Amino acid sequence: MQLRYNYRAYPDAPQRRALAQAFGCARVVWNDCLRDRKEAHAAGLPYVKSADLSRLRITEAKRTESRAWLTDVSAVVLQQSLRDLDTAYKNFFDSLNGKRQGRRAGPPRYKSKKDTRQSIRLNTNAFSLTENGAVYVAKIGNLKVKWSRPLPAAPTSLTVTKDSSGRYFLSFVVDTQPDVLPDLVEVESGIDLGLSAFAVLSDGTKIDSPRFLRRAEKKLRRLQRELSRKAKGSKNRAKARIKVARQHAKVADRRRDWHHKVSTQIIRDNQAVYVEDLAVSGLGRTRLAKSVHDAGWSAFVGMLEYKAVKHGRTFAKVARAFPSSQICSVCGFRDGPKPLHVRVWTCGECGTVHDRDHNAACNVLFEGRRIVAAGQAETLNASWSAGRTGAKAPAQRDEAGSHRKGQPTQAGIPGLQARVHVKVLARSPVKGPHRRTWCRER
Repeated sequence: MQLRYNYRAYPDAPQRRALAQAFGCARVVWNDCLRDRKEAHAAGLPYVKSADLSRLRITEAKRTESRAWLTDVSAVVLQQSLRDLDTAYKNFFDSLNGKRQGRRAGPPRYKSKKDTRQSIRLNTNAFSLTENGAVYVAKIGNLKVKWSRPLPAAPTSLTVTKDSSGRYFLSFVVDTQPDVLPDLVEVESGIDLGLSAFAVLSDGTKIDSPRFLRRAEKKLRRLQRELSRKAKGSKNRAKARIKVARQHAKVADRRRDWHHKVSTQIIRDNQAVYVEDLAVSGLGRTRLAKSVHDAGWSAFVGMLEYKAVKHGRTFAKVARAFPSSQICSVCGFRDGPKPLHVRVWTCGECGTVHDRDHNAACNVLFEGRRIVAAGQAETLNASWSAGRTGAKAPAQRDEAGSHRKGQPTQAGIPGLQARVHVKVLARSPVKGPHRRTWCRER
């Protein structure tokens, strides 16, 4: 399986200028190749092959006066930009043909030098890890890196990114073997995600929502007012924009770090995890949009999914149409829909008093068990052999992995020690109802 390890980089002034030039050259190659394919499509000509674009827009362009500066950067950067364009087109075509699952991918778009996020991609021919802990990048130099933890294996690719707040990151893709955890017999959990409590587990555990964006709103409003007062195009406006971006980056970093700690703890404590497939994009267009985006449900569920593959756990999503809040988890009686302000309700059949979120988590657990038992799991890794059969997992952009027992395998970076962060979730002494599936009762 592939994992992506992300580290903060600190280039000096000459290296920042060289990176800016590399970002610009990669952007120009992308736009030139995209323009050729769009013009060919508009003229009714066949799809322009990558080999022809590479010869015309990279090899021959370097010999022209208008594109001679392409020789100042590594050729790998230019070739990878063309490969990224091919990948974007493939995703677009697969989405049209129905081969690609999820939200429909749009056609590739032109890149702008005013984009707040810039990146280049490199393969092993254009970068290497040095003995002193720096990363050598072709025609850039040795970049100083803050190694938060060692790499478990030699990286296969590197992406250098500059975000909207002016920070630089090095993202390594590493091929690793699944770190299968010991089996926990009959320890399963259904998760109900919400806003009042971020998550409620079927065993009664409640995880409060930290609301990172809400806590930072006061400072963000002040910075945004200062930005709105600056003249457009001025240097002061650029400085004020960076201040706003840095504050938003802090909020995102805190939320992401908290998601990683909570998801890792849940995966370690349960043999199987079931969660409801929420329509986050639809909820993001309601009056609860800010709170929904602040919670970050999609990112959290994605972390649970790939960590289940990594650690050999079962993971399955329950369909969003499943009425988890309408069914009594004790007798299976469907009591009908309820408004959001109803947090506690009494079953009209058996008289059991239910906490809305805990009851929904129990129903998600029962439905998840049924999906796995029937072999109808929506995910590739929803089986008891997940992680043991070499199942592929997506390379996560911001996950560096928490190594078990703090004993990672060091590769290429001598003398570095890993720091493992563990967050213990308090468990409620209240046990859930008798574990019977309501569908069997009926």
